[in-house]
Amino acid sequence: MSGTDEELARLRDLYEHAPCGYLSLTPPGTITKVNQTLLDWTGYRAEDLLDGTRFQELLPVGDRIYYETHFRPLLTMQGEVREIAVDLRCAGGERLPVLVNSTLRPEEPDGAPGVRVCVFRAIDRREYERELLYARRRARESEARARRLAETLQRSFIPPVLPPVPGLEVGDAYRPAGAGDEVGGDFYDVFEISPGRWGLVLGDVCGKGVEAAVVTSLARYTVRAVATEAESPADVLRKLNSSLLGHDAERFCTAVYAGIESGPGGGPLLTVSLGGHPAPILAASSGEVRPIGRPGDLLGVLDDVVLTDETVELRSGDAVLFFTDGVSEARRDREFFGEDRLAGLLSDARASDAGAITARIVDRVLGFQDGVPRDDIALVTLRVP
Repeated sequence: MSGTDEELARLRDLYEHAPCGYLSLTPPGTITKVNQTLLDWTGYRAEDLLDGTRFQELLPVGDRIYYETHFRPLLTMQGEVREIAVDLRCAGGERLPVLVNSTLRPEEPDGAPGVRVCVFRAIDRREYERELLYARRRARESEARARRLAETLQRSFIPPVLPPVPGLEVGDAYRPAGAGDEVGGDFYDVFEISPGRWGLVLGDVCGKGVEAAVVTSLARYTVRAVATEAESPADVLRKLNSSLLGHDAERFCTAVYAGIESGPGGGPLLTVSLGGHPAPILAASSGEVRPIGRPGDLLGVLDDVVLTDETVELRSGDAVLFFTDGVSEARRDREFFGEDRLAGLLSDARASDAGAITARIVDRVLGFQDGVPRDDIALVTLRVP
């Protein structure tokens, strides 16, 4: 055996029998390589895991939800995550507590992006943490606990305070359906992309509960992650569509994305793209009231979606309302609140600041439904002072 062969053999032995588990994954999570250490710990054979199995399939339900809603989005945005505590399901059905470090490799030797995962056993630590968690869960098994958990998860989709956008007033509101004890799919966000450029997204994932929450979190994190490199608002939604399809979520999403920057006339320049979502309404200082944006396809259904951009430069006194269908489709018996009524409200309140406009519309929509919304309500109002 040559010196080079001996060195390769030592390197392979170091990889296969390292004091920690190693895996290589595709970005969606499919396992492409695994070392012998992890196989010994879990009882799997290499062929058991290299047949298209995804890393998240080795996790129990609770950890899988965390992986999908936090781990993958953070890895996409930051390029690495460290010391994430999860359990691995072993071949015999038992669970192995581990700590996971992961890095996103922009380009592997074969030209495709990949994910490297390092796994450390954490049996003693996780056993103690599991006992504490079980005790807390037993103490909180009540209707109030369910409501608090729903509210906590929903808040992760709704910013506690929207950032100030130069040259604009921003108002927002969210009201959950019914008693608020079930997680809905409405979300919105306003964020700075680069100096002088801002993004606004508002969307609605079909359904409610944990499965909808997974897709909602994925959508919000994905938009933030891709906005910096997207060519236009329509391109942001196309990338979101690809992410939803790659996720195999089996849930569609509607969304409106708006890019905000300074226009040639000095006013805010708003470029809007619609992915199956109701068009935002512009109430101009001239008295004109009209929707902004051209209808586009739902997201998460088709590989190729038709999405377009529409741009408008706002002027002093203009107000724009973004909303989910829980507003326009609010019902009282057989009557809908409707977009015409919504446009009239916006026009009448246009002289108020953005926060007051939003509050007035929410009050009217809730009053229309006797104070109990039948669907989640989410609104964001932009107004040029």
